Amino acid sequence: MNQGKYVFSQLLEFLPQRVFDGIVKKYEGDKYVRHFSCWNQLLCMLSGQLTNRDSLRDLIITLEAHSKKSYHLGLGKSVTRSNLAKTNETRNSKIFEEYAYHLISIARSKGANEDFEVKGKIYAFDSSTIDLCLSVFGGQSFVKPKVA
Repeated sequence: MNQGKYVFSQLLEFLPQRVFDGIVKKYEGDKYVRHFSCWNQLLCMLSGQLTNRDSLRDLIITLEAHSKKSYHLGLGKSVTRSNLAKTNETRNSKIFEEYAYHLISIARSKGANEDFEVKGKIYAFDSSTIDLCLSVFGGQSFVKPKVA
């Protein structure tokens, strides 16, 4: 039996929820919302990112597998795929963008240490792959024919 907090809940303690609530109020993100708030949406998407989920369906299957722990993880009530897809489509993305910039500024202030300062420009490369549908992106031959 679990005696302490889950790791996900411990990670959430580093996120300033009051700042996020202020941003949500600014953009009226939770207007006309009863159950699935912007904070719940953020936590669902964070759990998908941290557990390396490939799709919305994969994320929902994982959340359903841990449905008895969802309250203790801070996710609230159970989340359906259609509900999460609809909120991802309709909610203002500026809420999450502004919150991300706030978190980045916090990380920069914490990491301001001249001992590990890198001189010059720093580039970040994303090496994730994107699956493409061959019926839409045809014309590319990936298999070379055998030469006789």
